[in-house]
Amino acid sequence: MLTLGVNIDHVATIRQARRTVEPDPIAAAVLAELAGADGITAHLREDRRHIQERDVEILRQTVRTHLNLEMAATQEMVAIALKLKPDYVTLVPERREEVTTEGGLDVAGNLDHILGVVHELQAQDIPVSLFIDPDPSQIEAAAETQTQFIELHTGKYANASYQDEGIELGSLSTACDIALELGLRINAGHGLTYWNVRPVAELPGMEELNIGHSIMSRAILVGMERAVREMKLAMLRQPF
Repeated sequence: MLTLGVNIDHVATIRQARRTVEPDPIAAAVLAELAGADGITAHLREDRRHIQERDVEILRQTVRTHLNLEMAATQEMVAIALKLKPDYVTLVPERREEVTTEGGLDVAGNLDHILGVVHELQAQDIPVSLFIDPDPSQIEAAAETQTQFIELHTGKYANASYQDEGIELGSLSTACDIALELGLRINAGHGLTYWNVRPVAELPGMEELNIGHSIMSRAILVGMERAVREMKLAMLRQPF
């Protein structure tokens, strides 16, 4: 069954704007799980602009569904992951000047390095997902690393005009077909909203959607429980 991973980074972003103690991303994770989230996602960035190490340490102790730690493929982050033992790790590209993650990981162009990181984590029983664009060459490279999962970057689909949305959805569908043929498990995320999520949810082999901004934006207005519950309904094309 398709599952929902709720990304709580934006809660930490608001907290860090004042460098205070609230809102607490741990509390947000608890409320999201109570509302039906199937997993919690948090990105510990190199510059610590939102999620902090203390956050992921407490999340590891409190999350009752599964914890997906997004991180760059650096030795600093590998060491943190090996210490914390999240339920799985998603390797993502990271640039200090970006507002949010822009585009997928270039696995094909950094194959040896990514392969080494994947093997180091999976040797310690931490499954790895690679956040990549729906590009056949990147999917094939991901399979070479022996990663268990890929997470398809849905940004182009989410940002496409009405005329181009079908083209981008077709690219995602083709990517899913290729991934399944190569034995990869499939997640997806980035830019998904209550209004565009269902077509991605219906793609072949899709296992989990990781969504943050849209849920947190709605939660500010209607509360976390309702925001999470309504996203799950949107994924199933049910009224809310």
